[in-house]
Amino acid sequence: MADLASLPYRLNVGAVLFGPDGRVFVGRRPGLMAAAWQLPQGGIDAGEDPRAAVLRELQEEVGTADAEIIGEHPEWLQYDLPPELLGVAWKGKYRGQRQKWFALRYLGRDGDIRLDADAHPEFDAWKWVELAELPNLAVAFKRTIYEVIARDFAVYARPYT
Repeated sequence: MADLASLPYRLNVGAVLFGPDGRVFVGRRPGLMAAAWQLPQGGIDAGEDPRAAVLRELQEEVGTADAEIIGEHPEWLQYDLPPELLGVAWKGKYRGQRQKWFALRYLGRDGDIRLDADAHPEFDAWKWVELAELPNLAVAFKRTIYEVIARDFAVYARPYT
C-alpha cells in the first residue's frame, strides 16, 4: 500500500438537497461503512464543470436532477480516508476526497426520487432530516465536513414554496 502522503485527493462534488420544508435529503449507504447516512456526492469527470457534476450525481444517486443550485461553498473541503479504507476505496488510488459542496433546492416530489434508477445504486433508503442533524449521522471521517456544511448552509434551511 502506498504511503498516505503520496496519494492524491479525488475531486468530488457534494449536494445538500433542501426539500420544501427546509430539511435535507440523506441516503443510507450500505457496505463498508455499515449503513451510514450521507449526502449525495460523487466524483468529477475529467474536464467536467463542478456545477454540472453535482446535477449528474443527483440524477445517478437520487434518480432525479429536478433541482436548482442556490448556493456554493466558497472553499474546497477535504477529508482523508481512515487507515482501514486506504487501499480499499477507489482501488487504493486516493487518500481521500477534495470536495466542492453545493446547496440545491429540490423542485420535484418525493415520488420522483428513485434510488434504483442507476444500475449500481449508492443508497438503499432515504429520508429528509434537519440540517443540524447531519454531523451526528456522518461517519467519523466525514463529520468535520458535515459540521462545516451544517453551519455554512444554515441560511438555506427554511421552507420555500
